[in-house]
Amino acid sequence: MLGKEIRIQRMKNPASGRIFTVAVDHAPSYGVLDGIEDIQDVVDRVASAGPDAMVMMKGIAQRCFQPYAGQVALIMKCSTLSPYHPQHDVWVGTVDDAVRLGADAIAMALTVGCPQQQQLVSNLGAVVCEAEQVGMPVIVHSYPNGELVPPGEIYTVERVGYAARLAMELGVDIVKTFYTGSAETFAQVVEMASPALVVAAGGPRLEIDADVLRMAYEVVRAGAAGITFGRNIWQSANPVALIQALKHILHQDGSVEEGLAILAG
Repeated sequence: MLGKEIRIQRMKNPASGRIFTVAVDHAPSYGVLDGIEDIQDVVDRVASAGPDAMVMMKGIAQRCFQPYAGQVALIMKCSTLSPYHPQHDVWVGTVDDAVRLGADAIAMALTVGCPQQQQLVSNLGAVVCEAEQVGMPVIVHSYPNGELVPPGEIYTVERVGYAARLAMELGVDIVKTFYTGSAETFAQVVEMASPALVVAAGGPRLEIDADVLRMAYEVVRAGAAGITFGRNIWQSANPVALIQALKHILHQDGSVEEGLAILAG
């Protein structure tokens, strides 16, 4: 559909064709984490650094994102966990909401391997059908970290690849999932989910920014469509410089060393 293709192209960087998204949708799921207490300040700092897209809940979009309309693509998250139901994403936004906000995509989470998986799969299928009617791309945050998955297996190619493939077969356009630890293994995930695009989640905060840059570099080597980082951006000592360094790696095929020089300078 033309509308869907237009929105996907708005998210892609014209230089590289990759997508660098910063996520600020964490508070409903995990509590008000360090670094996002003042959400307007976070949105201002991140958007001013020029990522390709930002993903957020509709309340933040309505109240904080207007100054950046047309400058940064908007992805509206339509489901959420909470500290009181940590594996059961509930549906809290609609495709109509995303259309009204002018969003370029709608995102829903899918916890693979949880007891509620059948309901989550049903919810995602319904969102895909609704979005198809209006040309809205669908992004799924598909993570194999439900309680039925052994903790030591959640980052394996087999588990992550299945989560990504499940999302693709349900009709999503972009899959956000766990990075598996190397370019070689993540390339297998990218292949399993094709023709859907695959972007790597940043995951828990990495203590060293060099490791954040290294992850992005390996994701590019894997042939993925980009990254979606949250805590590793806004919990950094210098989020704006880190965004610039990551943009250099993602969109200019820069090295980790070049990224570190940008971060330092």
